Amino acid sequence: MTTADFTHLYPFRSNYVTINGLRYHYLDEGKGDPLLMIHGNPTWSFYFRHLVQTFRGHYRVIVPDHIGCGLSDKPNARQYDFRLKSRINDLSALMEHLKLDRPVTLIVHDWGGMIGLGWALRHLDQVKRLIITNTAGFFPPNGKAIPIRLKLLRTPNPIMDWAVLHLNLFARVALYMAPRQKLSADVKKGLIAPYGSPQHRLATLKFVQDIPLTPDDPSGSIVAEVQQHLERICARPTLLIWGAHDFVFDRGYFEEFRRRIPHAQSHWLTEAGHYLLEDAPEKIAGIIQNFLNQPTANGN
Repeated sequence: MTTADFTHLYPFRSNYVTINGLRYHYLDEGKGDPLLMIHGNPTWSFYFRHLVQTFRGHYRVIVPDHIGCGLSDKPNARQYDFRLKSRINDLSALMEHLKLDRPVTLIVHDWGGMIGLGWALRHLDQVKRLIITNTAGFFPPNGKAIPIRLKLLRTPNPIMDWAVLHLNLFARVALYMAPRQKLSADVKKGLIAPYGSPQHRLATLKFVQDIPLTPDDPSGSIVAEVQQHLERICARPTLLIWGAHDFVFDRGYFEEFRRRIPHAQSHWLTEAGHYLLEDAPEKIAGIIQNFLNQPTANGN
């Protein structure tokens, strides 16, 4: 992987921790109250670059890359199972390694929502606030079907698997469908840079194949548990920020979060899509800063 084309957009120092023999990459920038940012699929820590640069002057900003993504190792399916449980365990291992002395503000997006909320459920005392963006904390609301393009990828199929692994179909299509605004050439290169070969694209496929739609799916029990305890997880201050033009996590998901977490502050951004941090980074940073400035129950 070469960073030559976008290093100016990602001027951060890399850190690694070894988990079960695999190198897990993370950013750890700044000092102060920690902000923990969890990415989804097919993004990586690059997606949070605007927030890292904005907040590292006054906060400690921690952003991991999931195994198979970003600058983390890219194992094959024999070396790693690519399931939600393993993702949560990896995040737990990172947090144990960091040994933070204060609770975090958890910021999640896409698949990072279920990973982050699953981790939070195990470690409620380590979570001070939540910022939830275009994701899910429950099964599809009201029996909602997933888009046909995800359904085709979710069931193993030689043709679709080949297209993702050899043509980088999932990550490349996302460059045009996920943002509302047109991305620059350098940003496009940065978003897909980790996925330059078939083996390096395996995680983008496995994430989709692991999407749980019922409790009987391999990762369904975790989603059921998070769904059951979502109000408990989000009993602390919670902020919802939603890109309105999302072909997966649409208004139905936003409204379901609002129904389940009525105390949450919420922002519906009509100018943004699924990659909302590409579409409205400054506006979102301002919303987050205002939220962080508000005192929590313990006065901090």
